[in-house]
Amino acid sequence: MSGGVDSSVAALLLKEQGVRVVGMTLKTWGEEMCETIPKRQTCCSVRDIEDARAVAARLEIPFYVVEAAEIFQQKIITPFVQGYAEGRTPNPCVTCNREIKLGILLERARALGIEKVATGHYARVGWSEAHKRYQIRQGADSDKDQSYVLSQVTQDQLARLLLPVGELTKAEVRRRAVAAGLPVAEKAESQELCFIPDGETQKFLRGRRPEGFTPGPVVLRDGTLLGRHAGVAAYTVGQRRGLGLAHPEPLYVLELDAAGNRVVVGTQQELSSTGFLAEAVHWVGIPAPKEPIRAEVKIRYKSLRRPAELIPDPAGVRVRFDEPVADGIAPGQAAVFYRGDLLLGGGWIARFG
Repeated sequence: MSGGVDSSVAALLLKEQGVRVVGMTLKTWGEEMCETIPKRQTCCSVRDIEDARAVAARLEIPFYVVEAAEIFQQKIITPFVQGYAEGRTPNPCVTCNREIKLGILLERARALGIEKVATGHYARVGWSEAHKRYQIRQGADSDKDQSYVLSQVTQDQLARLLLPVGELTKAEVRRRAVAAGLPVAEKAESQELCFIPDGETQKFLRGRRPEGFTPGPVVLRDGTLLGRHAGVAAYTVGQRRGLGLAHPEPLYVLELDAAGNRVVVGTQQELSSTGFLAEAVHWVGIPAPKEPIRAEVKIRYKSLRRPAELIPDPAGVRVRFDEPVADGIAPGQAAVFYRGDLLLGGGWIARFG
């Protein structure tokens, strides 16, 4: 229970089904950190723990707070900061769902003799007899679908996972919350990373890795010097705004050279790519293919799915798009593979081209 409406309604639905429900919330920040956060929603704050506690009281279910600050720092914050310093654009939510939300909660549930863990994700999980494995499918509300962030979840985790709101739309979830008198029924959705609720990613990174903001050269592919950048960690591949460069054509970030402290820029045509290598690929909906297969690929949480060929490679999977992608393929982001509404699997973008 994050203190938001989705997980609250998930608990409500299960209780209505006669399931014995226990509420659990992960505390990933200490109070001293939460005091510095503006008064707005964030699933990691003390305020949201109190919202979750209030919902549990309304539903008359037991409620526990699970301390997770140390492991959250180790597995999420440190790699996130390191990734930006190395010129990548990390997606911590994918890792968090596997290692923290499900990893820790399933461990705690097992200790309490609890069989299943439910979350408020907009996705669906079920057993495939044909493939002898659990599969994840897109949520019924395609606008709110969160299957992307579940692309690294293991089969053992899926076997114990329930997704009660996966068949509902967001509007239906709101209606259920209002009808049940849940105190978070009208609570706004979180739009930022839970540990950067004000959206000030650069401020967050500067406070933890100031050397990532050492100024350096901005150059074209041929080495032509165009200006100075504010630090490699301040940029992402595909970025256009905030470069402050005078040039006849619009320029985009093509590459972040952390070792050389350079930002390489170029035209949108230069940014376009027909594919990339995905590393650490995890197959969910099907066994790992031995031959090339067709799929639709998302290169960011909110990106379009694009048709592509997935080619097995000793280093992972090579993705070859049917048409060039011109909006920036950022190393460090999760690449997730689909066939229709079925999540096939996903990996991490290592390099494009």
